[in-house]
Amino acid sequence: MSGAEREAQIRRFLPLVRSIARRIHRLVPNAELDDLISEGCVGLLRAVDAFDPERGVSFYHFARKVIMGAVLNGVRRNDPVNERLRRTVRNADRLRYALAQQLGTLPTHAEMEAHDPKLARARIEAHRRAALSLDSPLPHGERVALDRAGDPQNVVALRLERQRVHRAIAALPPRERRVVVMRYFAETRLRDLAEPMHISPQRVSQLHLRAMRHLRETLKQSA
Repeated sequence: MSGAEREAQIRRFLPLVRSIARRIHRLVPNAELDDLISEGCVGLLRAVDAFDPERGVSFYHFARKVIMGAVLNGVRRNDPVNERLRRTVRNADRLRYALAQQLGTLPTHAEMEAHDPKLARARIEAHRRAALSLDSPLPHGERVALDRAGDPQNVVALRLERQRVHRAIAALPPRERRVVVMRYFAETRLRDLAEPMHISPQRVSQLHLRAMRHLRETLKQSA
C-alpha cells in the first residue's frame, strides 16, 4: 500500500473511530470523548498497518475489532478502581459460576455476600470509587457495578455483548455449554474437566472446539 493509499484508508475509516468512541462514551460518560477518539485513531493506524487481506476478513471488521480494543485499553488505563478490589470480586464471580455447576442454579450476589461480608464491602467500595454512571438496568435487573466491580473495560464489554453472548451460550448443547461456563467463567483448565464430566481429556477438547465454532457462527450471524 502506497503512502497515499494509506492516508486515504485512514480518512475513510475515521467515521468508524468516532462512532465507536461515541458508543463507548455513552457507556462510560466520565471518560473524555476526545481521549477515546485519540485512542481509536491509534487503533486505526495499527489496523491499517497490520491488515492482511489474505486472511479472508474484511478490513472493516478487522479495523472495528482493533479500534474497539484500543479504546477499551485506554479506558482501562484510566480506571480509578483499585485492582485489589476488582480481583476480590472477580474471584467471587468465578466461585459463583463454579457453584452453579454443582448446585444447578446460579447463586445471587446477595447469597454470596451473606457468606463473605468482605465481598459486599469490596463491591460497595469499587462502586464508590469507579465514578461511573452505571445506574441503567441490565438484563435480569443486575447492575454493571455489581457484576465486575466497576472495571470500565468490563462495563463496556458487558453492555455491548452480554445479552448476545448469553443467548449464544444458552443455545449450546448441554455438554458444550458446561465446558464453556467452566472454562471461561470458572476458569477451570480443560484437562481438569475430564474427570467430573466422566469423559476423556481429548473429548473435552473436542467439545470445546465445537462450542467455540458454534459460538463464532451464532455471534457472527447476530453481529
